Amino acid sequence: MSVSEAPASASEEATTDAAAASEKVPGRYKKIAGHALTAAAILLIFAALILPNIISRFERPGTYVRLPIEGFVAIGLLLLIPSSKWKRIAAGVLGAGLGLLTIEKMLDMGFYKFLARPFDPVLDWVLFDDAESFVKDTAGTPGVVGAIAVIALLVVLVLGLTTLSALRIIKVADRHRRITLSTAVSGTALWTVLLLVGVTTFNNMPLAAQSSYAYAYARAHMVKRGINDERNFAREVQIDAYATTPADQLLTSLRGKDVLLTFVESYGRSAIEDPALNSGTVKVLDDGSASLAKAGYVAKSGWLTSPTAGGGSWLAHSTLLSGLWINNQQRYRNLTSSDRLTLTSLFKKANFDTMSVMPGATRAFPEGNFYGYNRVYDSRNTGYVGPNFGWGPQPDQYTLDWFQKNVHGPAHSPLFVEMPLVSSHTPWAPLPTFIDWDDVGDGSIYTQLQKSAKRAGTVWKDPAKIKHEYGRSVQYTLTTIISYLEKFGDDNTVMVFLGDHQPAPIVVGDNASHDVPITIVAKDKAVLDKIADWNWTDGIKPATNAPVWQMSDFRDKFLTAYGPNADVSRALSPPR
Repeated sequence: MSVSEAPASASEEATTDAAAASEKVPGRYKKIAGHALTAAAILLIFAALILPNIISRFERPGTYVRLPIEGFVAIGLLLLIPSSKWKRIAAGVLGAGLGLLTIEKMLDMGFYKFLARPFDPVLDWVLFDDAESFVKDTAGTPGVVGAIAVIALLVVLVLGLTTLSALRIIKVADRHRRITLSTAVSGTALWTVLLLVGVTTFNNMPLAAQSSYAYAYARAHMVKRGINDERNFAREVQIDAYATTPADQLLTSLRGKDVLLTFVESYGRSAIEDPALNSGTVKVLDDGSASLAKAGYVAKSGWLTSPTAGGGSWLAHSTLLSGLWINNQQRYRNLTSSDRLTLTSLFKKANFDTMSVMPGATRAFPEGNFYGYNRVYDSRNTGYVGPNFGWGPQPDQYTLDWFQKNVHGPAHSPLFVEMPLVSSHTPWAPLPTFIDWDDVGDGSIYTQLQKSAKRAGTVWKDPAKIKHEYGRSVQYTLTTIISYLEKFGDDNTVMVFLGDHQPAPIVVGDNASHDVPITIVAKDKAVLDKIADWNWTDGIKPATNAPVWQMSDFRDKFLTAYGPNADVSRALSPPR
């Protein structure tokens, strides 16, 4: 080789080394990116496995320090599948399944927050109509469209990410089969030891987690319980102590009376006993007891346990009227397709003129025939020309004013009226204000009142404001009822007013009871004497130690108390 050729060879060598080095740099970044993706996939699957289904559990540090057995078992079983194709298919199915469980846990979070119970994957889809109405009331139509778009995107992201993560993990695990199998076996053994020893972390939470398996198992059994419950309910609906009672032996102590059964939306026990809510409500009740007594009324109050909380008012209505425990939509559908006698139909059998006044209804109520109403009045035929107030199409004072002018005031036969009042329905803004009865008119006066009321969007930004406005809404409706009785009640007026359920946990917390107050008011003292053995509290505010019944018990207790054999039944009952 000549001297002149040497520099050229050295130059070429240097160029080749530089090119090789530059090729290694992208490869190194690709490798790092691959490791990052694998780590992210493992982290996402881990997060999905330990994800709680109640929001408050996120505040517990122990939620995040857990060892999920499902991950170890799943990866071990997947690696035993000989075919790479079927291995990927199985991994994709498991990933998608975990995504569905994650979505259901998210639904549970919302249901616990607003209804104090988990989401039922079979029966609860009907409630999304109410959710849409709530969002529309608080954020308008754009809010509904935005919420639907966000939910759809979230569902796609969750299902897509859990599926892709599972596929990524099994791909990497298959390349490192031996070490992955060893990890799966040792992880399972470690989990078993931790479980047997009972090792716990923060908040006494067990380190050995099996929450996803337990959750999936519970969901499957929820469906099974629903099927069994349908069979049980078919038997329960046939058991009716009053099915064959002759008309002349029904409600004999209330003949000639007008009986008004009035539900106060979201009027729960917490409105009376929770210090964060009760200051204004207790004053309204105490002052109301005094003013009603001055007007010649007597009253007694107790507690009922509602089958629902936060929403689902129709479940409470049907429970009280049917005497059966209606705590889900399946039971409600089966009830309303049966021939069960309701309190309404029994009043009708006893020759009362039965009707429902439903200011919250905006469309036909096909269940009216089942309940036994002669007539149904709702927001479409009560002449209101004013604006909506939140969820309620018309204020409660307007409803009672219309009822007085068109039904109760004119000459009429004895009445039985079911009237669900709705001004205390979520979102508790804007709220109507109580006005002089002479000013109510056709409701046009409320146009100006609604303009000056608080908007739902401003109220729902602050939990303290939500509680305050909830309390104001209940106080408004109670004030309206008390004033109505004072102004329009007569010797034949008997009013039963009660809450349908507690408000959402965002108002009362996660551990509130399902109890609601119930009161019977009348000017005829003999009406209240019939329930003396109930041991209810005198006045319209039940004492803390007043009796608590299941709401489903009320129908038969009421029919017994006001039937012809009430005195005999009391005489035969053992002293308490």
